[in-house]
Amino acid sequence: MAEQIKLGIIGGSGLYGMAGLSKTKEIKIKTPFGDPSDAYLTGTLAPLSTGQAGKRVAFLARHGRGHRILPSELNFRANIYGFKKLGVERILSVSAVGSLKEEMKPTDFVIPNQFFDRTRGRISTFFGGGVVAHVAFADPVCGTLVDVLAEACRRAGVVVHKGGTYVCMEGPQFSTKAESNTYRKLAFDIIGMTNLQEAKLAREAEICYATCAMVTDYDCWHPDHDAVTGHQVMEYLARNIENVQKVILEAVPRVPAARSCKCGSALAHSIITEAKKIPAATKRKLAPIIGKYIR
Repeated sequence: MAEQIKLGIIGGSGLYGMAGLSKTKEIKIKTPFGDPSDAYLTGTLAPLSTGQAGKRVAFLARHGRGHRILPSELNFRANIYGFKKLGVERILSVSAVGSLKEEMKPTDFVIPNQFFDRTRGRISTFFGGGVVAHVAFADPVCGTLVDVLAEACRRAGVVVHKGGTYVCMEGPQFSTKAESNTYRKLAFDIIGMTNLQEAKLAREAEICYATCAMVTDYDCWHPDHDAVTGHQVMEYLARNIENVQKVILEAVPRVPAARSCKCGSALAHSIITEAKKIPAATKRKLAPIIGKYIR
């Protein structure tokens, strides 16, 4: 693949394209893990500020254009593998979430720095098939990208909460009141259905990852919002889409050219299996991910 694109954007619910993209091209990628959610839309993203050059980015609609794929149906491995094949080193993820804190209001944005897993049976690793690796995941997002997104929110005039825990539930149903109140007692901040697997796989692929989470509702714990409905979520979501487009346009030119974080070397000491014991087929399959360590 000739063009190497360093920055990827994942659009969540409501964000199925990127305003400001020029010189666009659709790229369909086949992966050993199946098909990604959609074709990748590559293009040059022009910044809001004048005097700055545009950056080449690759955009992927997480649920497919038209929102066709349930959270539990997402092929997370194919999505991240596709970005890796494009040469992506950083991913800015956009996601709709419910709030578990009074102060995190609908239409506010949250940049979480922790995750808690409440999913069931989702595949969250590229490894297996004769190769074992254990990456560090104590700090599951890239601190550099968290700073970039938080500053971009402020510049875009969006109320932002930097840091917090995103609890990832299975879905597609929303929480029960018992679940929602339990999450609050555990001091979680926001709840969603998609981002944890992306973060885990991005770390294995040595791709920096961070989430810009758009609050659409108070889940169902709030006495004045005791039932979340799809209609309510989409109404708040529509208000957020214009803001998140501005945030991305502010964020992209502020992403540093060089990486100084540890994300790019996450596998350096994580592959446990002896190289000679790894099946040749597995080496070929995972070449974009492990090729610089195992040949």
